[in-house]
Amino acid sequence: MLEELVGSTWHRFITKRAETHFPDAIVYLDDIRLTAGIFFRALGGEGGLRVESSTDSDVYAKRSILQRIAGLGDKTQYAWRDEETLRLPESIALFPSKQLNRDLYLWLTAISVVTIGKGDWITRNQERTQKTLAIWPGLRGKYKTLVKAHIAQRSSPNSLDKREAKQELAIRSALLDVTATIVLEYAKRPPQPVSLWLHPSPPNSEINGSTAIHDPELPETSETKKEQKKQQKRKQGNRTDMPEGSDGLMSFRLESLWSWGEYSKIDRTSTEDDDDDAMQTAEDMDNITVAQDNETTASKIKLDLDLPSSHYDDIVLGEGIPVDEWDYKKRCLQKDHCRIIPMTSRHTEATELPVKLKSQARRIRRQFEMLRPQRHWLNRQSDGSELDLESYINFLTDRKHGRVNSDAPVYRELRNETRDLSCLLLADLSLSTDAYINNSSRVVDVIRDSLYLFSEALSVTGDRFALHGFSSRNRNHVRFYNIKGFDDAYDNDVRGYIDAIKPGYYTRMGAAIRHATSLLEKEATSQKLLLIITDGKPNDLDKYEGRYGIEDTRQAILEAEKKGLQPFCVTIDEKAEDYLPYLFGKNAYILIKNIAELPAKLPQLYLRLTR
Repeated sequence: MLEELVGSTWHRFITKRAETHFPDAIVYLDDIRLTAGIFFRALGGEGGLRVESSTDSDVYAKRSILQRIAGLGDKTQYAWRDEETLRLPESIALFPSKQLNRDLYLWLTAISVVTIGKGDWITRNQERTQKTLAIWPGLRGKYKTLVKAHIAQRSSPNSLDKREAKQELAIRSALLDVTATIVLEYAKRPPQPVSLWLHPSPPNSEINGSTAIHDPELPETSETKKEQKKQQKRKQGNRTDMPEGSDGLMSFRLESLWSWGEYSKIDRTSTEDDDDDAMQTAEDMDNITVAQDNETTASKIKLDLDLPSSHYDDIVLGEGIPVDEWDYKKRCLQKDHCRIIPMTSRHTEATELPVKLKSQARRIRRQFEMLRPQRHWLNRQSDGSELDLESYINFLTDRKHGRVNSDAPVYRELRNETRDLSCLLLADLSLSTDAYINNSSRVVDVIRDSLYLFSEALSVTGDRFALHGFSSRNRNHVRFYNIKGFDDAYDNDVRGYIDAIKPGYYTRMGAAIRHATSLLEKEATSQKLLLIITDGKPNDLDKYEGRYGIEDTRQAILEAEKKGLQPFCVTIDEKAEDYLPYLFGKNAYILIKNIAELPAKLPQLYLRLTR
């Protein structure tokens, strides 16, 4: 105990003396992620990029004696961007002021927007800085303040040897004068990191945070998602082939083995399970190399995950419908790249509305009865079935006073006031909806209840509506479930199809939206609402991860809007605000934070959208 006390006290003392950051003024990326994303897009950055934390990079610059003793100063986090993400440091505490640390986040975001040519590290960052200040001169004041604060923290050239001092002076000149031509001379150690610049050589890893390793026949289950622990810090990754495990030579001294006499029966029960050990190991590693094999771990995924046989699977309707898909890298639609598989549930029975929903359904029906088409008298008509007495008396009075109007509207007519709109509700039935929200209900159960109450409400108004669900497991297999068509009556048979919905596979949202658009645009009504319910972002096998799926979905939504449709998204994904504003616009989606409230809120949302 005394050794531990002395060790911890020494560690705190030496770390505090060697620390060059300001913990009291620290700003975390999570605190500014939304602001940085908005700022990046406002300056013209690509909307499909996500804001993520960057990885640790080694620092080989000269460190003080205290830093070497404390083991500090050998790592840093640069900012950079790739095709899918804008990477910013996980936290910044470089300056004693929180405002300066926030400004550094925004400055790194700003210089990430501009595009530049090739060159060395200093030239590239000088060019970025020069273009940024030229396009947005309002940032010049913040830049000068950050440069002054950063230079004050850098090592004094007097404390460095001759060559390292020349490097330091060159970097200071590059920071102060972005037009100066700077060449770094060779020195024993590289210069200190420049926190105002982007990464000298960004990692070009094959693995990033948005790419997962999938077995095409094993979709990720809800239990997998629930049991896996999230790493707190992004790591660099590499790929390698799976080791065989049968090669190599292991040598050891037989004397190192315990004999029976040396064995002591001591309870060494661990308080940590394998997953905790693995996660702790991952947190301690700077670079993680992964390999793919064909084995799974029972504690991570279900054993019964292979695709069901055709006898138990749902009924396929037709040979499939070709659908286009957007490739954001090529900036073009790939003709007939996907295939929609219309399907209907195999095992369905006509059923009544569940008892637990009947009282709630009665309240919703009473509320929606005010939207029921009714017959109204329209006064002051030029032609009609009866005289409008008030208008006719006014007409006679005007004529008596010499003001004659032969075109006076003196009739009234009884007409039906109808709502001229159609709504297609598209439900995400991916496997993630199999996750439990409490001890008794899953996400798919909440979606099922929502479809019930939504249908009860619209059946009262007389509005034309259709219900469909979708999931996918590659581009050639996008399942599109027919629950209720526009011309189908809402009855016990339709309730049977609603009752039969179940989780599917992945979420190839772009293809499903395009097919739903083709169905909805055939409606002759003047208002067409495409209502989408989802619990996560677009994803699928065959590269439909990350930005590719986001961009394809956004393009599908833009196509729907051009055809006169009104897309609107209802999501229960807590991270939806990172990508839904880019997909639908800031006013065309809603986040339901309490999933259990979805059935009650969905009809109210429809009422607000169609009034």
